[in-house]
Amino acid sequence: MTLHEDPRRFLLNLFEAAVRAVQPAACLRKHLPAPPEGRLVILAAGKAAAAMAAEAEAFYEERWPGTEIEGIAITRYGHTVPTNHVAVHEAGHPFPDGAGENASRGMLSLANSLREEDLAVVLLSGGASALLSLPPAGVKIEEKQKLTRALLATGAPIADINCVRRHLSCIKGGRLAEAIDPARSITLAISDVAGNDPSVIASGPTVPAHTTALDALSIIERFRVPIADPIIECFKQNLALPAPDAPCFDRTDFRIIATGSHALSAAAALAREAGCEVSIVGDELEASALELATSHARMARSHTNPGVPRIILSGGEATVALGKNHGAGGPNQEFALALALELQGERNVHALACDTDGIDGGSGAASDPAGAVISSRTLSRAKRLGLDAEMALAGHDAGTFFQTLGDLITTGPTLTNVNDFRAILVSA
Repeated sequence: MTLHEDPRRFLLNLFEAAVRAVQPAACLRKHLPAPPEGRLVILAAGKAAAAMAAEAEAFYEERWPGTEIEGIAITRYGHTVPTNHVAVHEAGHPFPDGAGENASRGMLSLANSLREEDLAVVLLSGGASALLSLPPAGVKIEEKQKLTRALLATGAPIADINCVRRHLSCIKGGRLAEAIDPARSITLAISDVAGNDPSVIASGPTVPAHTTALDALSIIERFRVPIADPIIECFKQNLALPAPDAPCFDRTDFRIIATGSHALSAAAALAREAGCEVSIVGDELEASALELATSHARMARSHTNPGVPRIILSGGEATVALGKNHGAGGPNQEFALALALELQGERNVHALACDTDGIDGGSGAASDPAGAVISSRTLSRAKRLGLDAEMALAGHDAGTFFQTLGDLITTGPTLTNVNDFRAILVSA
């Protein structure tokens, strides 16, 4: 099926190629070290945690039969895959819950049991910062949950949210590395963070932090979210995280094994094979869905080679600041709807916007859509069905809009996450 015969299918093919390139099966094995003389322990957290743990198990079983493996993986509800040795725990995301707290406590306990001859293989992926939830003494998980919910509703950048999470945790900000010491550790991360800062990915459980609790408190004050007294007290105590020169970091290694850039490159290669001119805008775009729609529409209109189809690719994270009353959908669906309105009157344009984890919107269920697809006919089709695109956008109800049109993209959990994927096809 060519891009001319079925542009929608072509865009889906690009998305699928992008996701395949950053799944554990494609990126993990070449980074795994040989087993140690002592215990081999896998500590995994994130939406890809179970899939990464299963891939690591298979690698060691095939290369070094008889290797004893143990470990804990903490993943989002609905993201489990079978493992032979690693215990998989499901927990809440993006809002922490008791299941995540208990599993994180178990992970920290296992890390503390390691000796110098042992090796911890730490596997991180998008979502780990919420799933690794172990509040300090005096702070209840419900209080942390309420704060997380309020911060996410403001559309705050993930770096700010993870700063707050880091300083409300006994396992982040280098504290997992502190527990693993004196054993060796290697951290392999699938990054969903713009800029790929190791201290922001999963809030940096195995790397030094470069923030303080007072930084976290200032973020909360800047976004004017309510905060429980025990959390204020915790921040004012400014409990120190392991210093950058702490001995626990001497025997650690950190590698990023997949990013949004890898996903976009895979999609670009497929598009070029189909004869498209490709523009990769970048994999680190962070802005509101509306701002991104405006800038992407401008790029789509600037197509200067009318004889050749053009693909515009981008990644990063679209955000939405929700009010008290809002409809269904997620940032990618909102981007797609805003883009359709921005491109009103343009011909031969198709676009897809999806979250690479398969779930658009942090609080959605595993069965929720990944995103949506639009074309030059989206608004005319909507009008015939009595849909008001501008009203749907204003009410953050893009999900209902696209569901009525049959233009939602549903994949289920992809078991990876490198943030958003956007593709715009301007046909020849």
